[in-house]
Amino acid sequence: MEPLRCYDYLLASRDRVFVWLRELNDDAYRSVHPIGLGSIARTMHHLRGAEWAYMHRIRGVTGLPPKPTPDLDPDCDHQTALPFPRLEAAWRDQSERVRTDLESVSDWSTPMVCETKSEGDPYFYRASRSDFFTQLVIHEAHHRAQVMHMLKRLGVETDEIDFNALMWERVEP
Repeated sequence: MEPLRCYDYLLASRDRVFVWLRELNDDAYRSVHPIGLGSIARTMHHLRGAEWAYMHRIRGVTGLPPKPTPDLDPDCDHQTALPFPRLEAAWRDQSERVRTDLESVSDWSTPMVCETKSEGDPYFYRASRSDFFTQLVIHEAHHRAQVMHMLKRLGVETDEIDFNALMWERVEP
């Protein structure tokens, strides 16, 4: 698997979702659904914050990650999530930094021992940059599917965002 190509796919599929989200007013964006994190607003805000957190690990930070600012808090609620126009702009800026940082990674496989907290208690785990990147990609695909379900419930017509549809070049035989 090629991390930069995978990230480019995430960006391409995210761009498609952004197009569909621009169709929504703020009430629809924040509306509650019986799936996943419960709203598109909360889910998209969560994804941006999670990418930010995973990138700390990919950059080699093994201690406790910094406390996220409210605009990056992956545990926000439906009402405190950034409005979509602000989220899109901030995430596009973040994506540029992420791609640059991914380009600079030379060691994807060496495990790191990382510290985190769960329910206030510290614990440690071992994972490689590749493991964190894999989680970043799979986590976004998981929640993106939930967002697409919510979009369908709101009557938004979506389209194909599979890797082969967005990333494979069609050629004549």
